[in-house]
Amino acid sequence: MSVAESWSRVMTLLRQHAPADHADLPGPATEQTLTAAEERMGISLPEDLRTWLLRNSLDLPEKDEDVMCCGFDGFPDEGSFFLGIRAMEQLYANRRVPGGFDPPDQRDNPFWRNEWIPFLSDQDGWTGKFVDARDGRVGRWFVGEPTVTGEYESMARYFDSVAETLTRIADGNHPVCEVAEGRLVWS
Repeated sequence: MSVAESWSRVMTLLRQHAPADHADLPGPATEQTLTAAEERMGISLPEDLRTWLLRNSLDLPEKDEDVMCCGFDGFPDEGSFFLGIRAMEQLYANRRVPGGFDPPDQRDNPFWRNEWIPFLSDQDGWTGKFVDARDGRVGRWFVGEPTVTGEYESMARYFDSVAETLTRIADGNHPVCEVAEGRLVWS
């Protein structure tokens, strides 16, 4: 499945089972917005990331950007949220390191590489998921712990896992989430 198909599946499930949350999603980013962000970041967005952002850029309105990161809270889970392009750019700027990786003496196993572009984060930017601009794989970071690369082979595979989670929630088979009044409710 392509990233567009996987994300479409996620959106269909969200619209069917949590329509109030689905209605709150903002519209897509524009090519101009993505190109400008790439120029400021100094890196090209991987094609899957670009494709996803052209469907839903989950940035909050600019007036609400007082936090380290911003996005659509409570989706895909309680403690993290998908980032829009502005939030990605902010978090990327905070994580970017001179020389391309951190720490500099651990080139093969760094905590962070400049080729990793965050697309999901907690409120403070301490943990989240990134797409590797070199190969499109999805990894995760948690400040103070080893970074996991290649957790998913692509954004499409990651979104498939989100769709599976939404299906379990809709079926009442998720231990910490249910749908109430058209919204995902985490306990």
